[in-house]
Amino acid sequence: MNILLTGANSFTGYWFAQSLADAGHSLTMTLRRAPTDYEGVRRQRANALASFGRIEGSCTFGDDAFLKVISDVPAWDVLCHHAADVTDYRSEDFDVVGAFAANTRNLNQVLTNMADRGCRALTITGSVFEPGEGAGSDGLPAFSAYGLSKALTAKSAAFYAARHDLTLGKFVIPNPFGPFEEPRFTAYLLDCWFKGEPASIRTPAYIRDNIHVSLLARSYASFVENLVSVDGPLQLNPSGYIESQGAFAMRVQQAMQTRLNLPCALELLEQTVFTEPRVRVNTDPVDAVAHGWSPCKAWDEIATYYERQHRR
Repeated sequence: MNILLTGANSFTGYWFAQSLADAGHSLTMTLRRAPTDYEGVRRQRANALASFGRIEGSCTFGDDAFLKVISDVPAWDVLCHHAADVTDYRSEDFDVVGAFAANTRNLNQVLTNMADRGCRALTITGSVFEPGEGAGSDGLPAFSAYGLSKALTAKSAAFYAARHDLTLGKFVIPNPFGPFEEPRFTAYLLDCWFKGEPASIRTPAYIRDNIHVSLLARSYASFVENLVSVDGPLQLNPSGYIESQGAFAMRVQQAMQTRLNLPCALELLEQTVFTEPRVRVNTDPVDAVAHGWSPCKAWDEIATYYERQHRR
């Protein structure tokens, strides 16, 4: 299929692009900046994207450059809209309205132009932290203003997809981890261990849904492929390791100790403050065998990646 993918230089976007390319699809990937303008891990991902397909830099969803990318190609099959405004996404001051506007800029015109070129489906990326998504406690509220912006984006996408007779797919992401990740939970663990320090887990009691990003990406590619052959909207909430953050930290510890020959010490602190819902997880277990995915290989890739990073 001929696929237009936004947000390819994000952590998950990079892996989605790789899996779609590996499945034999033709990819055009839009980036907000020129590839050379990124730094750190984003630069690493941008440098690797060229092997997956065509890159269109300095191109933001819905702007004139984006519309030109659409018009320059005579036929499209799927628009995979993965990009989202994540500026200060953890902040209480996150701009919900501004993010929603950026995520849906000229959405009606974008879908008009795509449909005119034969596009059959629109895939959007959701988050388990949106209000009402997944399963868990506390009535499934939005975790944050960012989660609210994602929910508003999804509703707008559903409205305009129906108007243009496009099949809508929503792929809901839990907590992915793996190579090329920003400095988050797993990266923190490995950073501590390579420094010879214990990793302190301050929120070990939260129940979360952590999934290998490589497995998530294979699930995404399959989801996109299935979308063009179904009638009506389709949603998938792929699930990985559902367990406490303390148990997940111990899972990573066990996998890395044997591969890196490091102590990988952990300090599980007593959690007394719960500013987030205690439980939030996805609901659709992923069949790793059906996707030809190996957990052993995935852990090997994580160990190799972080070992190279810390030898630089």
